Amino acid sequence: MPDRYLSWTASGPGGFVAARLGLPRPEPLIRRRPGRPDLSGPVLVGDSTAENTGGSTGESGGGSGRLAKPVRELLTSWEIAVPESADSPAALVFDATGITSSDRLSALHAFFRSRIRSLAPCGRVVVLGTPPELAGDAREAAAQRALEGFVRSVGKELRRGATAQLLLVAPGAEDAIAGTLRFVLSARSAYVSGQVLRIAAVAGGRDAEAGAAGEVGAPGETGEAVDWAAPLSGRVALVTGAARGIGATVAETLAQDGATVVCLDVPAQSAELRAVADLIGGEALELDLTAVDAPARVVAHLRKRHGGVDVVVHNAGITRDKTLGRMDPAQWDAVVAVNLTAVERLTEALLEQVSAEQAPVLRDGGRIVCTSSISGIAGNVGQTNYAASKAGLIGLVQSLAADPELSNRRITINAIAPGFIETQMTAAVPLFIREAGRRLNSLKQGGQPVDVAEAVAFFAAPASAGVNGQVLRVCGQALLGA
Repeated sequence: MPDRYLSWTASGPGGFVAARLGLPRPEPLIRRRPGRPDLSGPVLVGDSTAENTGGSTGESGGGSGRLAKPVRELLTSWEIAVPESADSPAALVFDATGITSSDRLSALHAFFRSRIRSLAPCGRVVVLGTPPELAGDAREAAAQRALEGFVRSVGKELRRGATAQLLLVAPGAEDAIAGTLRFVLSARSAYVSGQVLRIAAVAGGRDAEAGAAGEVGAPGETGEAVDWAAPLSGRVALVTGAARGIGATVAETLAQDGATVVCLDVPAQSAELRAVADLIGGEALELDLTAVDAPARVVAHLRKRHGGVDVVVHNAGITRDKTLGRMDPAQWDAVVAVNLTAVERLTEALLEQVSAEQAPVLRDGGRIVCTSSISGIAGNVGQTNYAASKAGLIGLVQSLAADPELSNRRITINAIAPGFIETQMTAAVPLFIREAGRRLNSLKQGGQPVDVAEAVAFFAAPASAGVNGQVLRVCGQALLGA
């Protein structure tokens, strides 16, 4: 459903009236488009040394960070200008890993204070830090945790469609930042803001020579160069709930990134499912995931047709909204069965070692992405069943991410938590509730299905190997939840 208020305020007369009345003026977001580069415009990079922050030498400057140099090298390899100054930078990136105590946080303030007002529309703010639990001492841990409060607040202060993110990079993971950095700087992350992503070291590291200039740059999980135009080339992806809405857009986005996509949905959605599969050159698999034999049938199909699968997107989900006192057992059971139990059963089947001669159907280096929800984080009236199922997915992700066997096989599992996304489901929400959902976030608008799909594609890509067990909110930094 179109956002008529956004269109109105984007017009000359509408913008004038909104400004005079003090009404919110959401910025039309710049999203990925065919033929348009993922990254554009100059990027200013700073760190905690005095020469980069404009501050004086001494305690307030802090030590030099460990990420500014590799970030500049990556940006240069992507043919992005990294000048000393710019009138309207596309992004501001600050390496805060050298801040080892609270009195050195002034370097953070000094860098952004003089530059943040000049940020281009739909610009990006990215702060790079160290996971506080990996800090050298308590003072450094406090300073690094302070970065989270800073970034979340900056995200709420930014205007004109700009976003802010915090990347916490473990020592030794400097070579694993390419995929995540590119995502948060690019048009693919248009509706992601105020988020914290952790990046761990990847076995094998980065080939120092990988990442030459051009579209092929930076490594995947084994050091091979990544084709940023088609990062999923040669990979097979399974997307459940792919007949329409977010699932259909996820399937289309993964196909655009080069994947062969198996689109799965219930037989009742046969026509829509086949239309999606035909559109993207994939294949349709009609199946009710709650059926007793569903996991075995999916495994058999993937093994026979493709020899396995590389990316699994658990997107299928339903709602049966009622307040708890009015919700009957069938409504509760149906939501939990589709949204959570079916995901558990299918994941177990995909990871099962049938015999010594037959490997699990999910190949080494595979990716599992679960579609959770902001309701699973913050809760929602009338959605005790839905919120429970979506919170359960987060628990599943965090548990499997800690499994050493999956780590040894370089398999990652992450979750997406969408906020208010413009779909057929949200179009049916009453007007005033719908408008509240759209405006109660830092970007003052609802997201699009493609915003969720781009986040899924990020988690699915080889270059995201250092990101595991994460929950990424795609909500425009909604005011609900953490």
